[in-house]
Amino acid sequence: MENNLFKRNLLTSLMLSSTVFVLAACGDSSSDTPPDISVPPPPTDLVAFAPSGELSADITYTDYGVPYVKADNMESLGFGVGFAFAQDNLCILADQVVKFNSQRALYFGPDAVPGSGDSENLLTDFGFLTLGIRANAEAGFEQISENAQALLTGYAAGYNKYINETETADMDPACAGQPWVQEITPLDVMTYAQGVALLPGAANFTGPLFLGVPNNQTFVTSESGEPLALNFDASSVGIPDTNPTEAGSNGWAIGSDLSATDKGMLIANPHFPHTGNQRFWQFGIEVPGHLKVVGGSLSGMPGIINIGFNENVAWTHTFSTASRFTIHRLTLDPEDETGTSYMLDGESVPMTTKTHEIRVATGPDSFMTMRKTSYYSEFGPVIVIPNALPWGTDQTGQDVAFALHDANLPNYDLFDHWLGMNMAEDIAAYKQTFVDFTGTVFNNAMAVDADGNAFFTDGSSVPNILPEALAQWAEDPLYQALTQQAELFIFPGDDSAFIPQGTVPFEQAPQLERTDFVQNSNDSFWLTNPAAPIDGLSPLWGPVGNQQSLRSRLGQKMLAEGGSVDGRFNRADLVDRLIGNRTFLGEAVLTDLLALCESQGATPVDMPDSSQVVITPACDALALWDGRMNRASRGAMMFREFAFEFNRAPQWQVAYDPELPTTTPNTLAANNTVLQQLATAQQRIVDAGLDPAATLGSVQFVERSNPNGTASGVKLPWAGAHNIEGGFNVFRSNMGNDGTLLPRHRYPLLPGSDLSADAGGYHITYGSSWMFAMEFTDEGPQAEGLLTYSQSGNVLSDHTLDQTMLYSAEPQLRPLHFTNEDIEANATSTLNLSGSSLR
Repeated sequence: MENNLFKRNLLTSLMLSSTVFVLAACGDSSSDTPPDISVPPPPTDLVAFAPSGELSADITYTDYGVPYVKADNMESLGFGVGFAFAQDNLCILADQVVKFNSQRALYFGPDAVPGSGDSENLLTDFGFLTLGIRANAEAGFEQISENAQALLTGYAAGYNKYINETETADMDPACAGQPWVQEITPLDVMTYAQGVALLPGAANFTGPLFLGVPNNQTFVTSESGEPLALNFDASSVGIPDTNPTEAGSNGWAIGSDLSATDKGMLIANPHFPHTGNQRFWQFGIEVPGHLKVVGGSLSGMPGIINIGFNENVAWTHTFSTASRFTIHRLTLDPEDETGTSYMLDGESVPMTTKTHEIRVATGPDSFMTMRKTSYYSEFGPVIVIPNALPWGTDQTGQDVAFALHDANLPNYDLFDHWLGMNMAEDIAAYKQTFVDFTGTVFNNAMAVDADGNAFFTDGSSVPNILPEALAQWAEDPLYQALTQQAELFIFPGDDSAFIPQGTVPFEQAPQLERTDFVQNSNDSFWLTNPAAPIDGLSPLWGPVGNQQSLRSRLGQKMLAEGGSVDGRFNRADLVDRLIGNRTFLGEAVLTDLLALCESQGATPVDMPDSSQVVITPACDALALWDGRMNRASRGAMMFREFAFEFNRAPQWQVAYDPELPTTTPNTLAANNTVLQQLATAQQRIVDAGLDPAATLGSVQFVERSNPNGTASGVKLPWAGAHNIEGGFNVFRSNMGNDGTLLPRHRYPLLPGSDLSADAGGYHITYGSSWMFAMEFTDEGPQAEGLLTYSQSGNVLSDHTLDQTMLYSAEPQLRPLHFTNEDIEANATSTLNLSGSSLR
C-alpha cells in the first residue's frame, strides 16, 4: 500500500538530512538556507473520527457508475460510502433495517403475503427479538474498535444525508415516500450486521423460534394478556434450509509456481442472488497513506470491501460447508409439570424467559400490540419443529425440548476482521486477521499476495465443542441417528461438556498455504489442493473423503490443465476459465451420449409408465451442441434438462473412489435409464412449447421487475451454465424468498427443473455476481471484472442495467480501475460531500 511509499520516502529523508549535517560540519557555510528537499511528512496514525465532527469525503464516479471514495479519516470514509450506496440501493437497506429491528409487522401487517394468514412477518419479528440481535448491537457497539465505530457512524450519516437531501421523485420508486424509509443510526447498521451474521444459521429458524413454547401455551397474547388466535398452520414449519438461496461461489488463489509472472493471481466468482439482501455493490476506498482498496461488498457493509484487492493482497470468499450452529436435546425434568425445567449434569435447571412486544398493523391506520414469551436454556433459545423436534415426548419416549446455539450470536468481529484484510500488506498479515478475529461468519477465504503466496482457510464461526465431547457424541447411536434424520448436528443437552466454548480457534480451523494454488467451489476444505488434502478436524467443518460436485471437478480439471504459458496462467487464461461457460458433465458424457443416440435411432424408448417416446429430437439437438453454455449454443437447453434427470439417478460405469476424488465417478453407463432420462427431458421441453434445438440465448434471459413488481417485458439473452451440468460460471432461477419484501415478479418453474413454460425458458435471478480476475504486476494490481446485475437497483439510474447489457451482448469483463491516475482518467463526475457527525 501507499504506507510502503511513505516508509521509503521517510528513509530517503533521513539519509538526505544526514548528508546535509555532515557537509555543514565540514565548514560548508556558503548559505544559511537548507536545500529544498520535497519530502512528504511521515504518516500519522489512522484517524478514526472526523476532527470536530466535520465529515468530508470526495467521491469520484467512473464508468458504470462505480464510486471511489477518498477521505482523511474512517468516519468520513463511511460517510461517503453510505451516501453513494443509498443512491444506488436505498430500498434494500431500508427494508433490512426494518426486518432486523423487528418492525415488519408494524409497517406491512402480520403476513408477508397480505391476507394470506402466513403470519411470516410475526414470525420474523418475534424471531429476531428472541435472538436478541438489537440488544446485542447495543451491548456490543463499544466493544468494536474505534475505526469500526467510526465507519458505522459515518455510514449512517451518509445514508441519512441522501434521504434528507434527495427529492422523493429522484429516489428508487420501489420504496420512495414509504413510511419505512427513515433515517438510521449507527446501532441500526450494527443490528443489520448482527442479522447478516445469522443468515446461514439462526436467521432460518424464526418459525421454530416462534413455536418454541410449551404445549399448554398459546404463541402470542394481546397487550392485556389475552390469548390471540392466528390463522397460521404450525405444521407448515419444517426443518429449515440453512442455505435457502443456495449461495455458492468459486475462488482461486494462484501462487508464484503457476503464475506466468511469478506473482500472485486471483479469481473471484461469488454466486449470489441478483435481487434482495445479498446483492453485491462495487466501490473503491482510500484513506491516503493507510488504506486503498477496490472491490465489492454485500449491501450495508459500511465502507469495507468484502471481496477485492489492495496494492499487496487480493482475497475472495466462498460459502463453506461448516455448521455455524448446533442443536441440543434437553431432557426435561419429570418432576416439573410445566415442562420448563431440564436436567443438566444431574441437576434440574429452570428455563429462563423473556417477554417481547411488537406493534402490528391491522389496517391503514390501526395497530395492536402483540406479546410473546420466549424460553432459553444454557445452550440457547428453545425451538420447536413439529414432527421433528418437539417440546414433549419424542420418538424415544423421553420428554424433551430442543435448544439452538448459534456461534454468531453475537459476532462483534465482522467489521474489524474485514478491515484488517483490507489493510493487510502480505499473506502473513492477512492470516493474522483470522488469529485476531472470527468475523467472516460463513465463508471459506482464499487470498494471495504480490509475492505469490496463496492461502486458504475456512473462516466460519464454528461452535467449539471440546474434542472429548465430540468423540463421545460420535459413538452415541441415538445422536448419530438424530443427526442423520434431521440433517442437522444434534448434540446432548443434559451434559455441560456439550456447551460450546466460543468458536473453534484459528489453529484448529482448516487452512493451507501454497505457492501453486488454493481453491474452493463450495465442497469442503478437504481438497483445497489435491496434492495436500486436509483432514483430522472437527466434523462441524464439513465432510472429508466425500464425492465432489461436478462444479468442483471442473475447477480442479481446469487447474490441472494449467495455463497457456508453459503450463502457467496469465490473466487472459483466468478470464477464459471464469466466463468460458464449460460444463463438466458435458465434457464427460456427450460423446457416449451421442453414441447411445445413434444406436437407439428412431426406436421408441419404453418409459416406466408404459408409454413410448421417440428421442430423435433430443438426439438431433445434442448433435448440434458445441459443449458450451453460450448464447449461440444450440441444444444447450436439451443437455441441461437431461442433466436434471441424470442428477436424480446418475449412471456411471466407474463408481466414486475416495482415492481418486477428482477423476471418479466417470464414464457414462449406456443403458435404458439414460435413454429414459433423455426422453423425460425432451418431453418437458416440448410440453413447455420449446424447441430442443433452440439456442441457449433464445431461452435463457434476464428480465428486471418494474417497481411495482410486474415483469418489465425486456428480456436480455444470457449465456452461462448451471450447477446441474457442472458449470463454473453459474446462473439459475431463484424464485424463492430473496430476504426482502421488495416486490418482484416470479415465474412458476416446472417440477424438477429451472425451466418455466410461462417464462418461455430460464429466468436468471441468481449466479455469478461480483466477479473478477486479477494479477499483481510490477506496475501494481491489474484486474478485469463485472457486476453482472449492475450497480443500482433504482430503475431511474443510468447504472441499473449497463453492466448487465454488456454481459448480455457477449460474456465479458471490463477493466477495473485502481490507481488514482486511472480513476481520474475514467471519471464521469465528482462530488465533494460534507456533513456533520452523528456522535
